[in-house]
Amino acid sequence: MGVVDRTGSLSYHLSMKSPLYLIRRLRERLKDARRRARFVASLQHLHGPTKLDVAPGDVVLIALVRDGSYYLDAFFRHYRAMGVWHFVFIDNGSRDDTIARIKAQKGTIIDRSALPLAQYEDLIRQYPAQTYGQNRWCLYVDMDEIFDFEGRSQIGVRGLTAYLEQQGYTALAAQMLEMFPKNSLAAAAGLPYKQALQAFLYYDISAVRKVDYHSSDIEFSTLLSNNDLSNDAVKFAFGGVRGKVFGEDCCLTKHPLIFNGPEVTPAPHPHLSSGLRVADMTAVIKHYKFANDPVTRDAATLASGDLAHNEDARRMAVIGQNPDVSLFSLDARRWNRVELLYRAGFLVPSEAYSAHVAAWRDENAA
Repeated sequence: MGVVDRTGSLSYHLSMKSPLYLIRRLRERLKDARRRARFVASLQHLHGPTKLDVAPGDVVLIALVRDGSYYLDAFFRHYRAMGVWHFVFIDNGSRDDTIARIKAQKGTIIDRSALPLAQYEDLIRQYPAQTYGQNRWCLYVDMDEIFDFEGRSQIGVRGLTAYLEQQGYTALAAQMLEMFPKNSLAAAAGLPYKQALQAFLYYDISAVRKVDYHSSDIEFSTLLSNNDLSNDAVKFAFGGVRGKVFGEDCCLTKHPLIFNGPEVTPAPHPHLSSGLRVADMTAVIKHYKFANDPVTRDAATLASGDLAHNEDARRMAVIGQNPDVSLFSLDARRWNRVELLYRAGFLVPSEAYSAHVAAWRDENAA
């Protein structure tokens, strides 16, 4: 057994030094250098300062946006109420009035790269954190995502980051909760976002599949390998109601909140960062993917070939056969509050964090 291992190891090291291997590595590096150079050349600074003055404990919100005008009013209202003052948008080629409307908001920055997401999403998402979020808390959210956590209305985001700093954590994991209406998706397609938030009151976690955080079964497990997990109860989740209805094995877990220190690589994947110390509890991201006429958006995405996965095609195939498809079933539950997701086993609670929320609330009440 030892001889086989040594022989195998020797063969591996020889192959690592072979001319063919070295040529391949050189080609990969040149390809990556060209890709990065093209990305840098595509960048435009459209609005706001080029440097940020961020108070300790504050967060820099980072959002990738394209034609996001539909979401903006509710987006700013929710995150400002949480205590976010700095909004950095990386625009991917908006053609509506998104840019003008963001410019009218205080505390905003807009950069743009119109390169296709399928080839450049990692660089597009990394750039704002590297440019404006070094050694700061960064909150990654998409336009159709409402980030929420226990005690949000009492302690705000600064109370949350205070807990993470006290415990030595540099990241908080969150699970995505797909929100939907009681009627068909087609019937709700034309609702303004404010009305969609009021109508999309239901979720279904009956088909969520969970795996260990460091499981080798996760396609991108190598990107998670140097993340330190403080609580083994924190898992990666997949599927959910989109898997149940459309056959999507979509990832439901994200690292939305990270402290972008020198050891961290922000957003090498849309759902995660690397080099993290992950907190002992989880938050929720209420996801409104099925607001804003999703059929038309999916058709446009498919036509452009802009995404590397085939989730849009799966949804379009099901909707093509059943235009009145609904996500509502007897398994649906009505949204109430974050703490109920602890009881349902969807989120992970922490006694230490709950005590922090209570102490923060009592201190500020006094």
